[in-house]
Amino acid sequence: MSQVKNYLSLVKFSHTIFAMPFALIGFVLGLRNHFIQQTSVDQVGLKFFLVLVCMVTARSTAMAFNRYLDRHFDKLNPRTAIREIPAGIIKAEKALIFIGINMAIFIIATYFINAICFYLSPVALFVILFYSYTKRFTYLCHLVLGIGLSLAPIGAYLAVTGSFDVLPLLFSFAVIFWVSGFDIIYALQDIDFDQSQSLYSIPSQWGLKQSLSISRVLHVLSASFVIAAYFVGGFHFLYLFGLLIFIGMLFYQQSIVKPHDLSKVNLAFMTANGIASIVFSVFVIGAMLIQMYL
Repeated sequence: MSQVKNYLSLVKFSHTIFAMPFALIGFVLGLRNHFIQQTSVDQVGLKFFLVLVCMVTARSTAMAFNRYLDRHFDKLNPRTAIREIPAGIIKAEKALIFIGINMAIFIIATYFINAICFYLSPVALFVILFYSYTKRFTYLCHLVLGIGLSLAPIGAYLAVTGSFDVLPLLFSFAVIFWVSGFDIIYALQDIDFDQSQSLYSIPSQWGLKQSLSISRVLHVLSASFVIAAYFVGGFHFLYLFGLLIFIGMLFYQQSIVKPHDLSKVNLAFMTANGIASIVFSVFVIGAMLIQMYL
């Protein structure tokens, strides 16, 4: 049991609350559009289970690979030296085995979902694994992370419908700018270390004040996409309550992190964004269910 906890800690399983709610939005959106009238409850349940498997294994693959690739940097950084691989709790070669198992389960799950998800599974894996290299050569690493997590809503929608659409893409763009914005805030903690190791990040390049300004611009863009999704999707007005809370949490996290005071970075990163994603998804899914059944 302790080893299970170690691997859950390795992949920061609690951070699933960032992308999973948007995957659920994409899934229910697919049901709302046309799938639910053509399929039995058992088939919908199986699709839902497979989407959850894909979400968990894809994220576990990405996080474990990031920890594996960064293990030498993590050992040098006082903030990250306690992580499982540099601390010797999980051996690097076992982390690689864990990554391989999760990749295999992910691909197998996509095979049983539909053909397009299966054919695109290597592309999805490339994107989420590629992120781990980006801090070595580009300041846009935060946006690449956002792209990785943005696969959740469009991927879940594809799992249900087997086709692309504009609306799930709007949610994906909202995720890109939301995630990249709060990842910049999180990276403020390592600005000195990144500069000392010649690692690329927006904070290490532009400093605290300008980085927070860039983060705010990205969050404004995120808010604009969730607003656009409301009008494009023709949602029930219940959506607006989730929209207000989501935007409110963006304002809140930006207000509590200051260039001269980073003591509330973790509060902004985990608590504010956790509330934003979960509450937003509850209202959006609720709005769709009302349209589907009432």
